[in-house]
Amino acid sequence: MHALSTPGDAILAHNTGGAILYDALRVDQPGPELFDRGYWRARGCLQETLGGRGTVAFIRDGERRWVLRHYRRGGLVARLIDDTYLWSDEQRVRSLREWHLLRQLREWQLPVPVPVAAAYVRIGLVYRADLITEELPSRLTLAEAVKAAPLPPDRWGAIGRCIARFHARGVQHTDLNAHNIVLGASDEVYLLDFDNGQLRARGAWERRVLARLERSLRKVTAGLPDDRFGPSQWQALREGCAA
Repeated sequence: MHALSTPGDAILAHNTGGAILYDALRVDQPGPELFDRGYWRARGCLQETLGGRGTVAFIRDGERRWVLRHYRRGGLVARLIDDTYLWSDEQRVRSLREWHLLRQLREWQLPVPVPVAAAYVRIGLVYRADLITEELPSRLTLAEAVKAAPLPPDRWGAIGRCIARFHARGVQHTDLNAHNIVLGASDEVYLLDFDNGQLRARGAWERRVLARLERSLRKVTAGLPDDRFGPSQWQALREGCAA
């Protein structure tokens, strides 16, 4: 999936108020500036686009093709709290947990971004967090694709087969929706955003993951022609998932 697929040593470096977890093969002794959009913007290395819960920052620095994500609240709580999370202990820091999960998924050769570095800064009883991953070969989300044109049945089947690979490993994506499924060339499919994702025994949660995706697809295709998403497209996805 990537030219550089072998992970380096996982290094956790503490600093004033927080820590940085990083892959020593992909970054060398990073400081807080690594997660500072202003730093990259001043160097002319930053591209920002709207996406998800804010802007997505793409870093272009020599051969580096990275995505910088600042953790932000979603749902109703976002109206009151923007980007802070209650501190309990380091083991529960969202960015560090997602970094470790992505690393495990890469070891299983599942189609997810390569984790580069994660950080948190503690402020009293709360903390803020960031994550850097390598950019995928494509930026085309399933949401964008279905809005643009109908997808053939084999494409829906490929999406289902991709999801099945994760479920076979007991990987629960807690917010699988049309915006964090990325379509590559041919039948390549990738999954993004494993915040709060977990490994668990297979069970009823798999149906809930698919139900959440179906709701998302109905939402993004509301008002579009029937050939964008409906019973036949969902059936093709489900058949791929069951294959």
